[in-house]
Amino acid sequence: MSAQSKIEQVRELRERGFVVVKGLVPSERCEAIKELAVRQLNEAAQPLEYEADLRYPGAPESKHAPGGHTVRRLLDAYARDPLLREWATAPEIKGWMELYFGESPRLSRAHHNCMMTKHPAYGSLTGWHRDARYWSFERDDLVSTWLAVGTETVRNGGLWFVPGSHAMTFTSERFDAQKFFRADLPENEALLRTAVSPELAPGDIVFFHCNTLHSAGQNLSDEVKFSLVFTYHGASNVPLPGTRSASKPEVAV
Repeated sequence: MSAQSKIEQVRELRERGFVVVKGLVPSERCEAIKELAVRQLNEAAQPLEYEADLRYPGAPESKHAPGGHTVRRLLDAYARDPLLREWATAPEIKGWMELYFGESPRLSRAHHNCMMTKHPAYGSLTGWHRDARYWSFERDDLVSTWLAVGTETVRNGGLWFVPGSHAMTFTSERFDAQKFFRADLPENEALLRTAVSPELAPGDIVFFHCNTLHSAGQNLSDEVKFSLVFTYHGASNVPLPGTRSASKPEVAV
């Protein structure tokens, strides 16, 4: 990736709240990551988060219900395998984040840091939200990387984004008690009609801001979808003591 390309990508992220970088991860590396994810999913390798833990729309009501052990996330990806750790701290990620933050980046192990899995059956719908809703840092300025390990489309539960929403100010009434953006309000509905869902090929990356409104539908295909997700912030933007954001040691990238 050339320096000019990164400058243009960072500019797009600042303007739209997200940017898609095509083919950033070579196919061989992507295939190895998918093989690892499939194996660890089949082994139910801990730590895990289950769909029944969150009970979003479409998820089983409990772990005792049909599909109750459908996995939503393979947690703590950074510690799971050297292959995932190497990607999280790869030179291309470090350079990109240094350009965006203007300082040394840090990887948060308390947020995202997981292999997202979306199953055809019992895989839930994720409503409109900002990731920063439960994060506690001095500044709401964090960037996540979403690696498509396989093809991602609307049909298999791909991401939707509202362009420019990271820079918008909303009153608390426009969110529900769980801090999801209320799609039933006319003013919200009008904004959500501007949302886009970029189709991703294996190896594509989405960089998106922590305040960008996004959502994801259910997986209507017949295969599990895998996405590797990490979150970064500048070294000077520290997590607030005593919060979940400060609950795990961070990684200097």
